[in-house]
Amino acid sequence: MPSNRFDQAKPFATLGIVVLGWLLLPVFVKVFLRVGFFELQAPVHATTSYVRDLQEYWADRAHSNNELVEAGRQLRHVYAGYEYQAQQMEAQRAEIARLEQLLRLPSNPDYRFEPARVARRDLSGWWQQLVIRKGANYDIPIGAPVVYSGGVVGRVREVHAYTAVVDLVTSPRVRLAATIEDDPRPVSYQGGLNPPLAPARGIVEFVPPDLVTYSSAPRRLVTSGLGGVFPAGLTIGYVSRLEASTDGLFQSGEVSLDPRLSELTEVTVLVPLSPD
Repeated sequence: MPSNRFDQAKPFATLGIVVLGWLLLPVFVKVFLRVGFFELQAPVHATTSYVRDLQEYWADRAHSNNELVEAGRQLRHVYAGYEYQAQQMEAQRAEIARLEQLLRLPSNPDYRFEPARVARRDLSGWWQQLVIRKGANYDIPIGAPVVYSGGVVGRVREVHAYTAVVDLVTSPRVRLAATIEDDPRPVSYQGGLNPPLAPARGIVEFVPPDLVTYSSAPRRLVTSGLGGVFPAGLTIGYVSRLEASTDGLFQSGEVSLDPRLSELTEVTVLVPLSPD
């Protein structure tokens, strides 16, 4: 009987020895093993992503000529709209540069736009992150902001040889300085615990007590530009409900995030042109 009990407890004893050995390892050894394991997995994730792109390519080849002609027409309309917006943006940049020179203000940081394909998504309750197919080989820095057409995606947390890990804006790791649209006062945004298959949410804090929002007309939450990481004016989400905090000095509430964040296939990394 005691022998049977020992056999049953053997897996737990082995697990305890392994955990104890891991805790006793020096920090640099743990970091080396973790990075090495990630680099070993990286080709598998990249290959899976390339295979998915190939499947999408052949699926597009199966469309009829009429469908392709219609898609081309729609793209021409979109391109015309973007071309007009680009002209407006150039005029605004010239005006901003003129005002900065006139008022002797420091220039806003400039970025290089680096598009990257998403190789893998990890959207558990605790880990809200993406792995993209560009890393140190494209000079992606740690902490670089990541955006898409809908606004903020997140921030680069780790950079490896050919891949990088991006913390999504839904992750509790991400905290941003923000403002509510049409109100210049700064507030704080942080990602929340988002279980799978549930609408993505964040948390806004330190909202002035006189600011009001309605569920029927939510207000847009945008980046403030403070801290120099994200440019000002990028959409984070929408605030529809605020409640007074326990101290009564500020308000806090939930931020509804774009559901497209869980389906992204391509993002853009903003690489600062200045190392500072």
